[in-house]
Amino acid sequence: MTSDPTPSIKPPRWIKYVNRLMLAIRAVGGMQELPVLTVAGRRSGKPRRTPLTVVTLDGHRYLLEGFPGADWARNVRAAGGTATLTTGRLTQPVHLTELDAESAVPVLRAWPDRSGTDGPNIMKNAGVVDEISPDAFAALAGRCAVFRIDTL
Repeated sequence: MTSDPTPSIKPPRWIKYVNRLMLAIRAVGGMQELPVLTVAGRRSGKPRRTPLTVVTLDGHRYLLEGFPGADWARNVRAAGGTATLTTGRLTQPVHLTELDAESAVPVLRAWPDRSGTDGPNIMKNAGVVDEISPDAFAALAGRCAVFRIDTL
């Protein structure tokens, strides 16, 4: 397990507003297939919802911390990996296990091809990666955490 990294790249200021908008659209019936992670806040204990991209590789599902020090990843660590994942109408209790840097590399290499374009483009525009390529994402090992999703 990697330690909680110190943020060196801040997400764009608008990302939280976009996340809220996506959650609102989902709440009124749009974007139903958008996965939403719910985890207790590390300070408040209140449920915190974050829309995220889930990638499947070799029969396992994964989440990527798009920015070093992302709030949702810090909350997951503080909650001991306990969360729920909602996709469509299905809400599942899950346990998130943070991969070590070496184990994360294959997932990171697959991320740009399997995650769609929005997340990788945001990461590129924010300076997290220089380009959208397997090598650029593999270089994030140890900087941006990868979590394996295990259904309880």
